Amino acid sequence: MTAVRPSTHPGIILKEEFAQPLGLTQAKMAHDLSVGIKTLSELYNEKRGISALMALKLARYFGTTPQFWMNLQDNYDLYEAYKKTSYKVDRVPVLEIA
Repeated sequence: MTAVRPSTHPGIILKEEFAQPLGLTQAKMAHDLSVGIKTLSELYNEKRGISALMALKLARYFGTTPQFWMNLQDNYDLYEAYKKTSYKVDRVPVLEIA
């Protein structure tokens, strides 16, 4: 698995591609999404991931799909896992099928 660049945490995407351009504060989003401000702060600061419930809420709120948010999280998680365990993964042989 070779990544061209590190995968971006979904909280950064939420903050920089959605909230900031729309002028949304954490307080407004927290209220609208029925979550605590701490939840959004932890997402923004890469201390929390996107859950299935949050993906559903964000999809409805921004007119996206839940899969968009879950794919961001999955890509981030895979990148981080590979970064930490590549030495184990790279030792697994490729199965040759004749």
